[in-house]
Amino acid sequence: MLIIDGDGRVAGHNAAAAAVLPELRPGTAAAGTVPPWLTEPMAGAEVRGRIGERLFAAHPTTLENGSTAWWLVDDTAYRLAVDELAVERERARFLIESSNALLSTLDPERCMEVAARLAAQHLADAAVVIAPAAGRLLPMALCARGGQVERRSIAVDPVRVPGLEEALRGFPPVPARWMDPAAAPEWLVPEGCGAVGSVAVTPLPGHAAPAGALVLLRTGDRAGFSDSEDEFAALFAARVGAAMSAARLYAEQSSITDVLMRDLLPPRLRQVEGVELASGYRPAGDAARVGGDFYDIHPTEDAGTATRALVALGDVCGKGLEAAVITGKIRNTLHALLPMADDHQRMLSMLNRALVTSDHTRFATLVLASIARIGPQLCLQLTSAGHPAPLIVRRDGGVEEVETRGSLVGVLPAVRSTTAHTTLAPGETCLLFTDGIPDARGGPTGDELFGVARLERALAECAGMPAEGVVERVRQLAVEWVGEGKHDDMALIAITAPRGAHLTAVDGTTAGRYTA
Repeated sequence: MLIIDGDGRVAGHNAAAAAVLPELRPGTAAAGTVPPWLTEPMAGAEVRGRIGERLFAAHPTTLENGSTAWWLVDDTAYRLAVDELAVERERARFLIESSNALLSTLDPERCMEVAARLAAQHLADAAVVIAPAAGRLLPMALCARGGQVERRSIAVDPVRVPGLEEALRGFPPVPARWMDPAAAPEWLVPEGCGAVGSVAVTPLPGHAAPAGALVLLRTGDRAGFSDSEDEFAALFAARVGAAMSAARLYAEQSSITDVLMRDLLPPRLRQVEGVELASGYRPAGDAARVGGDFYDIHPTEDAGTATRALVALGDVCGKGLEAAVITGKIRNTLHALLPMADDHQRMLSMLNRALVTSDHTRFATLVLASIARIGPQLCLQLTSAGHPAPLIVRRDGGVEEVETRGSLVGVLPAVRSTTAHTTLAPGETCLLFTDGIPDARGGPTGDELFGVARLERALAECAGMPAEGVVERVRQLAVEWVGEGKHDDMALIAITAPRGAHLTAVDGTTAGRYTA
């Protein structure tokens, strides 16, 4: 406790005040011996200030004789705790915001740029994010505070930077305070950074493998990084490493998916002489990179069969990578079985055996159509294995469902099926489709099935149309039916007997020759 009279002199103090202010003497002027923030009465207001290295809260009390009694409370520990709490809150806020920013992109290069910019703004004067070497090159993103992110990919030896090689391998590097700033090579310093005063290197932990390293730089004569700052940098680096690992994993999976898509998405339609063929495919959505529906058209004239072409259309249970693998296996197996394209039961049995004996638990539905041309007509051999039966639209607009049924492929030890034989006159079409067409939900209520009956009515309107027109009409109606709603994959193939021309004989009475 300290008392200062109305004339600004020390009127009294206790032993605790003398310990804090050893120069106090009763009757002496307070100015020069008492901190300035204690020399003016504050009308009961609490004030805070520093005495030496300690922080104090002073509570004034006005006495009857006009003097002011100051009660000083050592506030150092409390203020430090409050300041540390504020710093921790700010750091927590930054970590949350940085996590959101890092996870908002799945592009590895973009992720590195975001990390470098955030680190330069909040952790140091400049920052460098370095990814594992790509061949002989070391990819990096550099950024100085207030500057633009710079991308570099150069052939350098990380051994030249103490601790960098260890960080890239996932090991804790040499502590920042032991590093010589002069050891930082020019390629590690962003443009506009200035003279390097201190350097800190932190590994970026990834998923099962190191994601890279984070290098923080301070310029000029600024002090090195404290233990608290090193720990905070490590927390930030953990989030950067997780984001970079996720982005790199996504990029690898995307690349694998792109390769699969080139071979597993429905191929370009292969035309067969004397047959009109058209196809349509609509995946369930943009996110389904590889769907479950597939089709193939294989000309078989060189396979020693009486069939001109084998058409296969199917639907594998599920989507994604495993469904894509099964799709590829089915398509490759059917291609290898082309020499027996006239024997659907044998083909399905061998395909079923290949699927049942595999490690996969997926199954598929399938419909096979063997096409032979006899004069102006197409002779079709159709077999369904758990698949919706094909529909035929005649020239008069009549629609028929092909009488073929069968069990799923890849479920039971033996597959059973019935094969139907039919012919198509010129202008008639057989439509093969997956269940994504009749099972499409939409319409006025938004939850009504498109249905087989509605599909048959649509086909009746397509009588006499070419194959392309039939496919486009059905696809358009199905898409309009679902609108913006969700739907399964949709695939369909139209097989049409082309309208030919009959050349009349020279005598005008005998039968003429048919040409396609």
